[in-house]
Amino acid sequence: MARAIERIDRDLAMLEEAIRAIAAELQSADTIYLTLLGEAVRKQLILASYHLCTQGYPENFLKLSLNQRQKLQQAIRKLGQQLSEQLLTHVNGEETAEVGEYEGDETELVVQHSILNPPDSSSPEELAKWQNSLEELTQQALKKVSHDANVLLQRADILPKKIPEPILEAAAAASEAAAEVMPGPPNLLNLVIEIENEQDEEESSLTQIMAINLRLGEIEFADGTLASSRKQIRNILVQLQKLGREYQKKQRERSIAEAEAAWRSSWYED
Repeated sequence: MARAIERIDRDLAMLEEAIRAIAAELQSADTIYLTLLGEAVRKQLILASYHLCTQGYPENFLKLSLNQRQKLQQAIRKLGQQLSEQLLTHVNGEETAEVGEYEGDETELVVQHSILNPPDSSSPEELAKWQNSLEELTQQALKKVSHDANVLLQRADILPKKIPEPILEAAAAASEAAAEVMPGPPNLLNLVIEIENEQDEEESSLTQIMAINLRLGEIEFADGTLASSRKQIRNILVQLQKLGREYQKKQRERSIAEAEAAWRSSWYED
């Protein structure tokens, strides 16, 4: 029985080593993916802003002076750069905070960088939880930069200032829930809402609203390298799940072997 337990322990040690190797491979793949995603988001944020300013609200954009346009464009580029850096802090575990300021307004945009505690690299369950948390933080970061970009556009008098935030959030959530690529320009919300008249509550008007809404599915769809990197992560997670099942099976075998040995050691005939 002791030999059986020793054999199981050797198998468990080999599985733990394999799981640690997979963990290192997963972290490397995540770093590559988030680096590519940061680059892709910067491009897509600029493209979405360009479309919104030139196709959605061209009259408002033309009202800006050359200096105002340049400051707005610079602020949008800075948001994209901040997000790119923030994504890597998630996987590398370095906590920082940066302040972005649109010079056309005294208000500042504070970008908080969330971090994840390093997982137990020998635990498949902890690694899976860590990966889920990383993906949730990535989605939150995209929502945050979309919101901040819309705020910049409102301050620049491109977007209407009276857009109901709950409606934008609900529309963004609905578009994110749709797995397919949405029709129309990518990473933009295009909806019609009813806005009440402050002077006369009985009067309201239907207004078409366009706003930035960065969607991971659309960003990956537009970038083949990014989509390929995402596929590699999925393949690694499949390997991790397989090793996890084998590890649980061996742990169960060890518990049974220990229980059998304990039974024999405590059993005696009357």
